[in-house]
Amino acid sequence: MLTDPSPLAMVVFLVFVAITLGISFWFAAQSKSSASYFAAGGQIPWFVNGVAFAGDYLSAASFLGICGMIARYGYDGFLYSIGFLAGWVVALFVIAEPLKRLGRYTFADALNSKFQSRAVTFSAGLSALVVSAFYLIPQMVGAGALIMPLFGLPHWMGVIAVGLVVTVIVVSAGMVSTTYVQFIKGGLLVVFSGLITILILNRGLTVTTDPLAKQPQVVTVTSTGAKLVDGKPWGTGPDEARIRGVGQVASLGKSPTGEERTSTGPLSPLGFLQELNNAEVILWTETTKTSEAGKDTIYAPVVVAGSEVLMPGRSPLFQGIKSDSLWPKLNFISLMLALFAGTASLPHVLIRYYTVKDGRAARQSTVVGIATIGVFYVLTLFLGLGAMTGGSIDLTDSNMAAPLLARTFGELPFALVSAIAFTTVLGTVSGLIVAASGAVVHDLMVGWLQIPLTDHQKVRCGKIVALLVSVVAIGLGIWFQKFNASFLVGWAFSVAASANLPALVMVLFWKRTTGAGVAASVLMGMFSSLAWILVSQESFQNVYGYAKADAAAMAMVPFSQPGIVTIPLGFLTVIVISLLTVRKQESTENAVA
Repeated sequence: MLTDPSPLAMVVFLVFVAITLGISFWFAAQSKSSASYFAAGGQIPWFVNGVAFAGDYLSAASFLGICGMIARYGYDGFLYSIGFLAGWVVALFVIAEPLKRLGRYTFADALNSKFQSRAVTFSAGLSALVVSAFYLIPQMVGAGALIMPLFGLPHWMGVIAVGLVVTVIVVSAGMVSTTYVQFIKGGLLVVFSGLITILILNRGLTVTTDPLAKQPQVVTVTSTGAKLVDGKPWGTGPDEARIRGVGQVASLGKSPTGEERTSTGPLSPLGFLQELNNAEVILWTETTKTSEAGKDTIYAPVVVAGSEVLMPGRSPLFQGIKSDSLWPKLNFISLMLALFAGTASLPHVLIRYYTVKDGRAARQSTVVGIATIGVFYVLTLFLGLGAMTGGSIDLTDSNMAAPLLARTFGELPFALVSAIAFTTVLGTVSGLIVAASGAVVHDLMVGWLQIPLTDHQKVRCGKIVALLVSVVAIGLGIWFQKFNASFLVGWAFSVAASANLPALVMVLFWKRTTGAGVAASVLMGMFSSLAWILVSQESFQNVYGYAKADAAAMAMVPFSQPGIVTIPLGFLTVIVISLLTVRKQESTENAVA
């Protein structure tokens, strides 16, 4: 069965966890000071930090979510990769060196370096905490999805397991151990993704012999969890494929002699894409139907031309590309804007610039990070398409496409990829919790409330906050189980870009920026983007549980992705408030002089 526990996978998984915890305890003795706990003392080598950038950034959304979206819809999922990678251009040429010069521990340090304002510290610290919590959700959702096939445990137990392990990592050694966990996992992720891609290309494309290709049947998962095939009770054997949604090729193009082919044999990367472009594949549509008992989810197979799979616009989120309506188009543009602008605004990414010694090392780290991340995102295209055409796609959980693809090559690849995916979650969640912990202790407690804390007390409070954030992350991961990880990340990027980027850019490049303008911009961007998300159709439908028609009627905004509205609003706020307060600030500075 798809979710039968694998003894080998369990062993490999436990070995990876043991190594990860061992690293944490090894570095624990080096994390006695607050500088070491929150920023690794600024002593991480630039190459290690660059790969750790990738390990931190290549989260559950990148590995699990993007592969799952490509497997279900095709090229649309790859658009996320493009948006994620493009954002690093901003980080390299705009943010890296100035941010290192301005700060010590947190994002708020950079914003407040010239103002020394408690309002700026409060707004930036609160934003870092909110964005980190938002970004934690898809990581915990992906973690729960991984535990299910490894141990045969329910999703919620997987989320709790991740929360416990991450708590040990962060509480024991903070940023030092987090950095080296991210370094190791970033390297392993790229290497093993490359090996799986080689296996995919060597296997090529093969026409399916599954009866679904000729006798499509509809799968229904009822609100009670019961499974039906064409309205009849769930059976065994072939029925298992219905809910698994086995990736299939319906037909290949003809050979040069005009004969129908059943297999291509090994292919080059370009050859794989060319053959898929000429083939037909079996994908699945998903709809919901509301009854008195609740919502039923209906999956139906559909044969799609390979050329359509390699074009954008198949997934519900990206249908705006082909839509004649204005709102879907704006939703797509808004999402891509958030992905582009959000990278340089994520607190757990920004604090990595404080783990190296100087601005030159920060720039070098960014270059290494871009190279590592770029290679990985190219590989995700083949991983997703490989799962679509020859892997096993769990229709009820698209986040499992990559591990289940690896399982088609044997238990060992499945065990290794699952364990690496789990460490991917561990590394990213650890970084997020350190960022959240630093925001609470360094920004809110010491900077805003001005609570006098010794260095030892800062570290102790940081560990307590890390524990509390882990508990919150566990709860959110269980609540948002049904969401695709990449979709959730789009929201997190929107909040980050709206709250943080306008203020940061204006502090760096506009001399008339004031502390009041910065604080107002951060709060305006954060609350406006959160409010937009919470009153969107997707929230009414998927968070609050309303039927699609009711959610559409209740939605208070025309599309779900807020970036195209809230990012300019953040810039407008910092400009207007700064102009209104700049004379007061200049008068104060002159009086002091």
